[in-house]
Amino acid sequence: MNELLLPLGQVAAIGGAVAIGPLLWWRQRSRASTPAGRLRALTLLTLFLTFDLIVFGAFTRLTDSGLGCPDWPGCYASASPVGAHHHIEAAQAAMPTGPVTHGKAWIEMVHRYLASAVGLLILVLAALSWRLRKSEGEAAPSPWWPTLTLLWVCVQGAFGALTVTMKLFPAIVTLHLLFGLGLLMLLAWQREAYAPQPLAVPTWLRRAAAIVLLLTLAQVALGGWVSTNYAVLACDEFPACHSGEFWPQMDFAQGFQLWRDLGRNADGGWLTYDSLAAIHMAHRIGAAVVFTAVLALAWALRRPAPAWSRWLLAAAGWQLATGLSNVVLGWPIVAALGHTAGAAVLLALLTTLLARLRAALS
Repeated sequence: MNELLLPLGQVAAIGGAVAIGPLLWWRQRSRASTPAGRLRALTLLTLFLTFDLIVFGAFTRLTDSGLGCPDWPGCYASASPVGAHHHIEAAQAAMPTGPVTHGKAWIEMVHRYLASAVGLLILVLAALSWRLRKSEGEAAPSPWWPTLTLLWVCVQGAFGALTVTMKLFPAIVTLHLLFGLGLLMLLAWQREAYAPQPLAVPTWLRRAAAIVLLLTLAQVALGGWVSTNYAVLACDEFPACHSGEFWPQMDFAQGFQLWRDLGRNADGGWLTYDSLAAIHMAHRIGAAVVFTAVLALAWALRRPAPAWSRWLLAAAGWQLATGLSNVVLGWPIVAALGHTAGAAVLLALLTTLLARLRAALS
């Protein structure tokens, strides 16, 4: 038990030290604000750092650093790669290009430190929300959103642990990504609660925005499945898939078997190219649907909310450009990170839009 609790406490302490800087900056900048204003500023800060964490998590995955420290929560039961130097040295000597190297270990542990820091910020946010409710009563914004966010980040941490202990099991890695994006959406929603900015539109347009958000979530899940199964380059051409074929041979049944090891099918054999092509093409078809839906929503918003229309167009254009770059340029890390960042921005935009549309009903 001590082998788990000791590194857990140490990693949490390092995360706490990382969080001190943002907390001091927030306290200084929001000193003259109202209590609700300070909470809104802290939520915005946490939202920004969560976005950074999501992008850094993508960097961890794309550099094959997810098993840079093959145990959890520490690195070979140490709080940092410094204490695990000899273990890492032996693993790197045995397999120089393998999953465990000094560089990959540091990337993995920095990701854990940042996650701990974000968790501490959310804990502070929840505590301050309850204190505000105690002092101002029902006039204060509901503290249940920050409480839900705190519970959510705990579940997210559990999936982070499973990502390592289950050796990058695709379903777990995809869920880890989705829970990270869900955390971003929760923070975007509750930020609006501290200073509502109602946006009045017809009922059908409000429903359309909700549908576009659901479609985008489904597409992001498909994108996570593509990435965690390394199916990005199963199609290396556009608009064709591979070797001039627009509709290659595909095995959707094998490609979308959810409970299996990385690179394996449910029977333990290797995934075939046909299954990887099916995963890629499903995401490509979904991209066409979501891109069309976002364009339609942006067009509908051009008069009641022209700024929102422009932001959605910019986000959709960014996703199209980075998605195509991943295919035709051979999956460069800059384009891959940009695509993940764009998905996070699009979800945050749609969540904020829905929060403001809902505020108009109050």
